[in-house]
Order: sequence, then C-alpha cells, then structure tokens
Amino acid sequence: MKEIKHVVIIGAGFGGLQAVKKLAKDKFVRITLIDRSNHHLFQPLLYQVASAVLSPADIAIPIRSLMHKKKNVTVLMDTVTGIDKDSKEIILGDKRISYDYLILAAGAKTGYFGHNDWMKYTLGLKTLFDALRIRNRILKSFEKAENHPEMAKDLMRYIIIGGGPTGVELSGSLAELSHSIINDDFRNINTRKSDIILIEGGADLIPSFDRSLSVYAKKKLEKRNVRVMLNSKVIKIEDNKVFLKTQEGEKILTANIIIWAAGVEAVYLNNTFGLPVDRQNRLIVNSFCSFRDHPEIFAIGDSINFKDKDGKILPGVSSVAMQQGRYAATAIRELIHGKELKPFRYKDKGSMATVGRKDAVADIFGIKFTGFIGWIMWLGLHLFYQVGFKNKVSILLTWMWSYITFGASARLIQETPTKEELESMLYSLKK
Repeated sequence: MKEIKHVVIIGAGFGGLQAVKKLAKDKFVRITLIDRSNHHLFQPLLYQVASAVLSPADIAIPIRSLMHKKKNVTVLMDTVTGIDKDSKEIILGDKRISYDYLILAAGAKTGYFGHNDWMKYTLGLKTLFDALRIRNRILKSFEKAENHPEMAKDLMRYIIIGGGPTGVELSGSLAELSHSIINDDFRNINTRKSDIILIEGGADLIPSFDRSLSVYAKKKLEKRNVRVMLNSKVIKIEDNKVFLKTQEGEKILTANIIIWAAGVEAVYLNNTFGLPVDRQNRLIVNSFCSFRDHPEIFAIGDSINFKDKDGKILPGVSSVAMQQGRYAATAIRELIHGKELKPFRYKDKGSMATVGRKDAVADIFGIKFTGFIGWIMWLGLHLFYQVGFKNKVSILLTWMWSYITFGASARLIQETPTKEELESMLYSLKK
C-alpha cells in the first residue's frame, strides 16, 4: 500500500485554494492549510468595500466553511515563522509541522518601492482592514465637510496614486459615490464638487492593457470628473502632500486622503525561507515553480518571480496564481505517483477592469470590449470566480440594487476594528 504524503500549503488565497481543491481528490495525500487569517479574501473587489458598495462579508468567506467536506484537509490559523528545509519542517513559533511537499502561496503586501516612510501618510488597499480604513476615512470626510462647509474644498480632495486596475477601479467607484450616489444626502455641501485625482507615473493608465483600452479608460474617468495625471512620478510624500515630477516641472498637490495603489511586494516571510529572492523580495523559481535544490518545495502567486518562455516575469494577478496552484497540485500528484513533470505554461485568457457603472474595458483572447458589454463580462467573471454561493447571491443582489437605485448599501461609519475583531465578525456573519 502506498504511503500517504503530507502536503503543507501556506496561504489560502486564489492559488492556495486551487491547489487544495485539486490535491484533496487524491487519497494518497493529506493536507495542512495554514493562513494568518481565518478567511479567504476576494481581493479584486476590495475597492468596492472601500467605496461603500459592498460589505466585508460579501467578499470574504471563512476557510473552514470551504474545507469542512474535505476530510483530508486540516486548517490552521497561525503564523509561519520559518522553514527548516533540511528536516522538512514548517516552524510556527515554538511548534513544528513536518511535510513531504510544501506549497508557498503567501501572497503579497502593499509595496512602496523602497520608500516605506510614505506608508504613514497613505492608505494601502490589500486587506479588508485597509478597505475599511479607506471607507471610514472617506465617509467621515463628507460628514466633516457638512459640519464645516467652509473647509469642504480641502476635505473632499482625494489623491489615488497608481494607474493600474486598482487605481482605475477605485477612482471610478469613488467618483460614482460622490457624484451620483450621495449627492442628495447633504444640505451644506455639494459632493459633486469632490476633487478626485488619479496619478500615474507612466504614459498610460492600466499599461498592461492594449493602448486603445487605456485611452478609453482615461476618457471615461475624466467624464466622471476624475483628474487623470499621466507621466507624473511621485518623488516624496508628506502629511497631506504629494510631490510630483512632471513634464512641466515639479508640482505639489494637497489632499485630505492619499491612497497608495501603485504597487505590491512579496511578503516579508520570503526573507526567512533561505530560498533565492530578487530585489523585490520575490522567490525566484524555476520552470516547475520550484527550486533546483528543493524540488519538493513549490512557490506560486504574487510572491514569486517566474519568467515565461520569452523571459518576461508573469504579473501578480489572480489568474496566474490560480493556474500555478492547479499546476503545483498536479506536479505533486505526479511526483507521488512516479510520473515525469512538465514545465508550467501560463495561458493568458485576458484582462479586464471596470471604470464605473455600465463601463468596463476587457481584452479576452485578443478581442477587445468596452462600455456596457465589457461591464457585463466583468460582472459575470467576478461572480463566477467568487467563492461561496451565498457570496455570489449577496453580491448579485447588491449590484442589482446599486444599478437600479444608484445606492450604496455599506455606508456605515464605525471604528475600524482590529484584525482580531474583524476575524471574529466575519466568522459570526457566516455561521
């Protein structure tokens, strides 16, 4: 009888869950899934929590509820502090767990390109905690402006740094909130006069998209009264101030809230593994998403440096992580059953981003879509990949209500919970 192999997976994001889903079907495998949080987070919709469209429980689901039918899967909410590669053990503080195979899928965090001092002046958008902080700050800014209308111009100025999908989607959603959703809720201020500034260092928004789609996105954002600044490189950030180097010279912009959506970097944990990393702290893997000296260790998702056949590093997006998760699971099953591995090949199925209500851009298998058709495709894809039937229904109903009424249902201002309180709240909501 074959020996049952123990696979440890660190991270319950898109890649980690795909790996579990495929591995759990093998009767010769037992799995331990470790994550610092108790929930899987659908990160592509974080901006809708930040802009008061969705609630946290709409885009998060407890990991245990996803795994309770998979009897060969054990879930641990814990923090990995290191790996003993020689003894094949995961270190969790004063506890150790042995493994036969390991999948590293810990994801990424907000990155400041070496300027970590900017963190204290900006708000990132990578976790539920981040999204709730942004939502509270934005909603409070309108309330304060209502109380002090003479300060409204300054209070309702927002800067978003980074013209990738996150920056584009967040600026469009914030423009919709202030110009269309809450504009009749106040008496002393006109929220339509909110000044939303989107800053991009390059020549185009969403530079990974075809340029025609980038131009379309810019046009539609400007139609929604978003000020788009291209070729504007951030050189310094201070309290409520952004210093820019533009083609016209240096500029200083002020804002009540500064949101950083310009980049991510690999989690700090990569430094503790003793595995090769690049300058952005990403694990450098081979064509099998593993390591020459440790073929039993696989790494996937946002926190790795994987070069395709053209030598180009794959982007840190969910589609890459999901395909790598399925690949790593298949590779482990083939190793267990004595089969030869084939290198990982990424199949690019396209990209999409929403600009606002009824507007999105999409490039699917080389076919480009814009406007309402692109938006419908964006809705369908995000519902399809959302985890949990209850979440799919909840999001669909919220979107339908928002579309019909121009309403945002999650406009509650509350003290931002601690991460521990947020975990407890999500668990209780899903009971």
